[in-house]
Amino acid sequence: MQEVATDIPSLASIREAADRLRPMVNKTPLQANSRYSRLMGATVSLKREDLQEVRSYKIRGAYNKMAALGPKERAAGVVCASAGNHAQGVALSCKLLSIQGVIYMPSTTPMQKIEQVKMFGGQWVSVQLMGDTFDDCYHLALADCHEQGKVFVHPFDDLQIIEGQATVGLEILQQTDKPIDYLFIPVGGGGLAAGVCSVFKELSPNTTIVGVEPAGAASMKQALKQGDNLPLSHIDKFVDGAAVRQVGKLPFQICAKHLDRVITVPEGKVCQTILELYNKDAIVVEPAGALTIAALDLYPEPLEGKNLVCVVSGSNNDIARMAEIKERALMFAKLKHYFIIRFPQRSGALRQFLTQVLGPDDDITHFEYTKKTNRENGSAVVGLELRNPTDLDPLITRMKLHNFYGDYLNDKPDLFQFLV
Repeated sequence: MQEVATDIPSLASIREAADRLRPMVNKTPLQANSRYSRLMGATVSLKREDLQEVRSYKIRGAYNKMAALGPKERAAGVVCASAGNHAQGVALSCKLLSIQGVIYMPSTTPMQKIEQVKMFGGQWVSVQLMGDTFDDCYHLALADCHEQGKVFVHPFDDLQIIEGQATVGLEILQQTDKPIDYLFIPVGGGGLAAGVCSVFKELSPNTTIVGVEPAGAASMKQALKQGDNLPLSHIDKFVDGAAVRQVGKLPFQICAKHLDRVITVPEGKVCQTILELYNKDAIVVEPAGALTIAALDLYPEPLEGKNLVCVVSGSNNDIARMAEIKERALMFAKLKHYFIIRFPQRSGALRQFLTQVLGPDDDITHFEYTKKTNRENGSAVVGLELRNPTDLDPLITRMKLHNFYGDYLNDKPDLFQFLV
């Protein structure tokens, strides 16, 4: 059953956090976006937390938590577990506050993220690569805290972390004179959503607050629907900054009371938005940073004429991921398709496929084939990029007519993971 929140951040404590953060943390701009405003027929503004020094809002909660530590706690040092933005926020806070920190990261963490953490923390942090998953390094970090008497800096399930993230909400209200109709907030563990909700329900109660989760990791949506904060059995980790099996206990309690709605966005739609922001607005975001913008045209009620604010949570996107991002975007748009094609083992079969099956605008982007001399047909895995989604059905019809069709792979994730 849903628990009653007994420890909700007060407006006074959030303002204290804002004072604490002011000398060290950027007051990020609230920027009107003319392109999305035209597309939505509304006023769309972006709260650019991707412009923090660590390129995400996570510095707010980490610094607020650590700056409030007493002398003995500071001397003992801190520990955190993270594979991304929280680690960078803690690392920079360690350097700014001269506190020694140990940061546990999974051994599978990309080197780019590890180097960023070391760069932000300098001599004040040591990175421990332990375990294969976040859960592995999380439990190791907790054990270190208990054994060494250090302070654990949780990424979201902590009152002072939530108070720090809540300062995003204070800034938004300070940066606009016009009432905000809808505020879209990304939801991972729930710390940002819980903090901003606490501010808006006090200072802007008529604003509809919408939490946005990736469709493959909708832990808050499930928890609120069931009235119980249970972990998901499986998640899609692609939107890594917001993909958690279980939201925090305290964020759940606060969001159950104050979050008006939670909607989900397919990962492919997130990828489309990342590419659009890069190509059309010159804005670089990570998958979690694109969530709220991707949600705009999926919202189930009309938004025309409304004043909308989207929190852009971060921009720590590894360039090595762009190929996968493009692939997922094309698949979501129904422009990229993978098939098993059965080629007759005879001369001219490939030429027939090219001239009689493929359309004039169809492009082969992937082809794997090995000739088997003792078989009537040889199977090839073929990836095709189409000009228009409506070209798919006629293409399949021609494949079957000429006996080339084997199977369609896009809807078979167990097979498809070997291709993308």
